[in-house]
Amino acid sequence: MASFSGALHRPLSAAAAVAVAAVSSDLSDRFASPKTDFIGQAPTTAVSSIPTTPKESWVSRVSFSGISAASRAQNSAAEAGNRITDFASFSTTLASLPVGPTLREYSKLAISPQSVDVASSNLLSSEEVTYRWHLPKASSYGSSGNPDCSVAKSQMVVVLLGWLGAKQKHLKRYADWYTSKGFHVVTFTLPLADVVRYYKVGGKAEQEIGLLANHLTDFLTEEREKNLIFHTFSNTGWIMYGVILENFQKQDPSLMERIMGCIVDSAPVAAPDPQVWASGFSAAFLKKRSIATKNVLKINNSSLETLFDSASPDVTPAVAETALLGVLEKFFEVVLSLPSVNRRLADVFDLLSSKQPKCPQLYVYSSSDRVIPAKSVETFVEGQRKAGYEVRAFDFVSSPHVDHFRSHPNLYSSQLASFLDDCVLTCCKGCS
Repeated sequence: MASFSGALHRPLSAAAAVAVAAVSSDLSDRFASPKTDFIGQAPTTAVSSIPTTPKESWVSRVSFSGISAASRAQNSAAEAGNRITDFASFSTTLASLPVGPTLREYSKLAISPQSVDVASSNLLSSEEVTYRWHLPKASSYGSSGNPDCSVAKSQMVVVLLGWLGAKQKHLKRYADWYTSKGFHVVTFTLPLADVVRYYKVGGKAEQEIGLLANHLTDFLTEEREKNLIFHTFSNTGWIMYGVILENFQKQDPSLMERIMGCIVDSAPVAAPDPQVWASGFSAAFLKKRSIATKNVLKINNSSLETLFDSASPDVTPAVAETALLGVLEKFFEVVLSLPSVNRRLADVFDLLSSKQPKCPQLYVYSSSDRVIPAKSVETFVEGQRKAGYEVRAFDFVSSPHVDHFRSHPNLYSSQLASFLDDCVLTCCKGCS
């Protein structure tokens, strides 16, 4: 399957130049700086063919969150009972980490409340990593009062796939929620600055997605009792999920049965829509200056915009955003119509529409989302239900794109907990 990289290299550079002119020198600095960390252009990165990459390079892009004292981990395991896997203790420092540890070795840390980071060496700046393993908090063991529930959660790994512009720090809120419940968590992001800088056939951004898929495959192959839950954000994370599923089907179709649930936040639009792509990139470039970050309060079908992010009254950002949206939309009208790009997207969208794992699905979205139209989500949800999938959906009404948890923390938490207990971990029903 043709890669997007070669087809998009020159037009992407041209569009970037126009975008910089439209948004000012501030955007130029963000776009070029290695410290800038946007999620890799989800569709253009995620839907590229997954290359074969040496597994030894994986350690340079992995970090751990939640590891600090091996002895406390062992005590937690003992309290949880023998039914929870007795993982090996981990007390080495960063300097003594093995050169090429496997995911199975990493997973042995999974009930330990410790903390270690493995900094990037080649692809990323020292301030960011693409992949982080978050380990369950010690306080989560036995908190449900149901040993079966604790065991079930200890066998689940939640994979969080970030949105366009997300950094690891943005996904930490979600990872903390899951680890507080006793789940293992993997967070995955890609920096757009590096995607653009290395944009070529078989580029490093494509390799990162391939590495994630390949190592999840290795992990499931070695850890037969473990299963996965995917939690995706925006079309970026959702399409990356599709590419991972594609990889599973190619390597071992039985891995699809190891996916126990899927949560889709602020997605999908299952079509190559230039306006959606332009809106996503504009929001990633402008961040809090973007209109996509503004809350909308709906009262009797009328809308009152409320600027919770203390946006400047200066009209310049709005003018710049309008110009940027126009440029990006024209750009994606051309790019998304390229035969190789269109075919690749069609393959991934087809898989996500009709060949998903037979696991429960939860869609959380908002009628006020300015990037992903609520109607697109609702149409897709209805199609999944007609196809026989167990599907739940919840409209947060007023929250912006991928901002439902921040805007409605208690309601978001209750929706997640209810879905997991009722549909994924039925033995935990009534324990959360």
